[in-house]
Amino acid sequence: MDRITLGNEEFEGNNNAYVLAGDSADSDGNSLALVDTAIATPDCRADLREGLAERGYEFSDVDDIVLTHFHPDHSGLAGEIQAESDATVYVHEADAPLVAGDADALDNFDQQRRDCLEQWGLPEDARQELLDVFEAASKIQGEPADVTPIEDGDVLEVGGRQLTTVHAPGHAAGLCWFESENGPDSTSTEAFVGDTILPVYTPNIGGADVRVERPLEQYLETLERLVERDYDRVWPGHRDPIEEPTKRARTIAAHHRERTENVLEVLADHGPADPWTVSAQLFGDLEGIHILHGPGEAYAHLDHLSQEGVLNLEDGEYQLTVDVENIDLDAVLPSITSSTSTA
Repeated sequence: MDRITLGNEEFEGNNNAYVLAGDSADSDGNSLALVDTAIATPDCRADLREGLAERGYEFSDVDDIVLTHFHPDHSGLAGEIQAESDATVYVHEADAPLVAGDADALDNFDQQRRDCLEQWGLPEDARQELLDVFEAASKIQGEPADVTPIEDGDVLEVGGRQLTTVHAPGHAAGLCWFESENGPDSTSTEAFVGDTILPVYTPNIGGADVRVERPLEQYLETLERLVERDYDRVWPGHRDPIEEPTKRARTIAAHHRERTENVLEVLADHGPADPWTVSAQLFGDLEGIHILHGPGEAYAHLDHLSQEGVLNLEDGEYQLTVDVENIDLDAVLPSITSSTSTA
């Protein structure tokens, strides 16, 4: 797979932009597509221009841009490239308004985040530090794009390939991976998975996109779908390809089972607590964007346990309804986290 590694140090490490080039099914000549574009920083912009130039292309040559989700480290340069090339920009319908820069959608998203910071119990100084992070990030989100919304099951003809859209909510409401056969004469399959799974980090849930309802449940169901497909290889949004994606998905699911156990232990030891307090017990002091991701992750687990009847939420704090030793996690969590699934 032809990928351009982009020197983004803002979030999860080096970003990947994937270059697809091949015969177009509906026009003469080749078609050029990008899967993700990275963040709109000068360094990433220069890296992407240089990478395309090494392959004999410019921004103006791009016909299609396929975005795995709205986060700026994946979508940031899409609008700028489109302005030079008139490329079609595809993104899931749930994320389309954000990539398009719709004012109402952006305002609603900002307000939802602010509401969550208060509901999760963040102290004023932590809230202000995080709002400063958001303000700085707004300057590197890039230009809005004219988007073509897509949904689960849509097949895209781009860069000489057929990519099948698989909606994969959890990390983001509109996160998708794009399935592709590995060549016309091969039975192996691969996919561009964005931040569905990553080779080093565990993708954040809860804080990464506060629009997602029941983020832990949705994310674990997404991992289960990935396991069911049993790809030979997947291409993530950051760092190197994942050669055993089924194993990696099961490892991440096991991590979330362990985190659920840790959350329950915190409540058993410390009594009722809000997500900020639980986050402090799990992760210690946080800074930067992790001020959002820590309590967001704690919230994802607390919310799931509350929805399953294991916890009660009262006055912003979660408390156990039964003794920890009487909780059957196999009954509470999706099946992918069971001991037999993760073996």
